[in-house]
Amino acid sequence: MNKSDHILIVDDDEEIRQLLSDYLQSAGYRTWVAADGKAMRDMLDKVQIDLIVLDLMMPGEDGLSLCRDLRTRSDIPVIMLTARGSPLDRIVGLEVGADDYMPKPFEPRELVARIKVVLKRARSYPLQAARNAPGFIRFAEWRLDTQARQLQRGDEPVITLGSSDYLVLRTLIDHANRALTRDYLLNNVYSKESLPFDRSIDVCISRLRQHLEPDPRHPTVIRTVRNTGYMLTADVVIEE
Repeated sequence: MNKSDHILIVDDDEEIRQLLSDYLQSAGYRTWVAADGKAMRDMLDKVQIDLIVLDLMMPGEDGLSLCRDLRTRSDIPVIMLTARGSPLDRIVGLEVGADDYMPKPFEPRELVARIKVVLKRARSYPLQAARNAPGFIRFAEWRLDTQARQLQRGDEPVITLGSSDYLVLRTLIDHANRALTRDYLLNNVYSKESLPFDRSIDVCISRLRQHLEPDPRHPTVIRTVRNTGYMLTADVVIEE
């Protein structure tokens, strides 16, 4: 863990904010707190935050809205907390760009462990890729900026990818026109083995298709290969 890691806790419950702040500080992190979306944005304008612990159920702008908005302009890792722990709630949280999801109540030690994993995952591949990767990659009608992790098609608005989505897309690009298994993607992106009902990769693919495909229900760029996994079906051009 980097001792300078700054964690922003966003929760409307003052007691929870203080408890999490105290515990994370005892674990060696620097912590900041915000009670709502406005306070979160103000803090992000003032402090370089490394990870956000974001409560889902808040009055006004809830965690889903805040995470969705954050993903349009930043790839800061997000761990979402909620008292609603059904699989559907978890999937929705991941689909709007959260990097991990924890149901309440939870063991604080588990939160610290997940923070370490998410930060390591967010930093490992992009930093390594930045040394060797080209600045831009073209595929289909898209142009990928590998430094900023941004997608653009023509004059359309730029799309900033979250860390997991970028890693999945980059892995597919690096193996274009080859079918990759879910286990391979899971191991390369999350550095973990596949578990029953683990839909992390499927959720990432779903988000990418929303960006890339004219009709996500009938994908032509990222295709599902039956009994195998996924394949990027496009010619790749590297711009030096």
